[in-house]
Amino acid sequence: MLNGLWLGFFGVAALAALGRWLVGGDPTVFAALIESLFAMARLAVEVMVLLFGTLTLWLGFLRIAEAAGLVGWLARLLGPLFRRLMPGVPAGHPALGLITMNFAANALGLDNAATPIGLKAMRELQRLNPDPVTATNAQILFLVLNASSLTLLPVTIFMYRAQQGASDPTLVFLPILLATSASTLVGLLTVAVAQRLRLWDPVVLAYLVPGALALGGFMALLGTLSAAAIASLSSLLGNLTLFGVIIVFLAAGAIRRIKVYECFIEGAKEGFDIAKSLLPYLVAMLCAVGVLRASGALDVALDGLRWLVQAGGWDTRFVDAMPTALVKPFSGSAARAMLIETMKTQGVDSFPALVAATIQGSTETTFYVLAVYFGAVGIQRARHTVSCALLAELAGVVAAIAVCYWFFG
Repeated sequence: MLNGLWLGFFGVAALAALGRWLVGGDPTVFAALIESLFAMARLAVEVMVLLFGTLTLWLGFLRIAEAAGLVGWLARLLGPLFRRLMPGVPAGHPALGLITMNFAANALGLDNAATPIGLKAMRELQRLNPDPVTATNAQILFLVLNASSLTLLPVTIFMYRAQQGASDPTLVFLPILLATSASTLVGLLTVAVAQRLRLWDPVVLAYLVPGALALGGFMALLGTLSAAAIASLSSLLGNLTLFGVIIVFLAAGAIRRIKVYECFIEGAKEGFDIAKSLLPYLVAMLCAVGVLRASGALDVALDGLRWLVQAGGWDTRFVDAMPTALVKPFSGSAARAMLIETMKTQGVDSFPALVAATIQGSTETTFYVLAVYFGAVGIQRARHTVSCALLAELAGVVAAIAVCYWFFG
């Protein structure tokens, strides 16, 4: 899948460049392609410098939370809910703890750290699978919730915005929170309908109703604020929540008499190892996106979409953010490259860049997640996984655009 997508970027760029040369009479396009290759390779290294620090930092803190028992506490807290949403998984099964850890890593925006944990959880769920080639209901729910993006603290999005010079990297905190809530809710509801889960069970309602009421009340409060006040609140809550999580992790470790420094270093080493393995992928995708833009092919596609949107009488400002949305279901690295390229060409605090950052933080790589998670355990029949995950993905994109118009429009 990634091979075809990457090769397709270069193929389309080559055809577009030939068209500009032979039809448009512009021989400088090839110089622009080569310049873009080197510029994007340099940008990839610059992004990686900050990514090294971000992953190292957060995996260090996550290891403290794990050692202090916070992850186990979350597993026990969510156990009654999971037993009803995943009735095929016995109480106390190791998969529940791993699922909780995976959700925690996703909530902190550490998608690269969440993947290995998620693979372990999928293997544990596979041990309960009576038909090894067909996805169970529990595996489908786990994957769809992953694909719906459970991001509550999108630290990597903050990092990319900071690297591109944003005056307030956390400005998109609330838009991402609201958009990812919409995608996760749609993902849960579609799976519940397909699997006939009893969401009206008193225990399930005890978990979901307070959260829904709190989110609804919060949105009602936001509706009374001006755009400037909402932006200010988003910045405050983003920074306050981020630092508050760190303090909670450290306090829990100190109370449990954990050697927090040694524990942090152990987790940070894992983050360093993960980060250094990402550079080749980042270089590959940024260079592919760079030549696509330099060839003019991306601009032609966006102009066509912009014409259609304008013909429908809608605002076209979100169109420049759509490359991120279109490639996100297939590749996280390609979407990340599209986001960085949008911030670089449009301006980090431009409306398209803010929409692209919100989409990146509230959607997931549906086909990639499906291929990796199911491929790791030999699942061949995905049943209703793809349809439910794509509906959640679409809800996230629509919500991201709508919320950005509300906050920044």
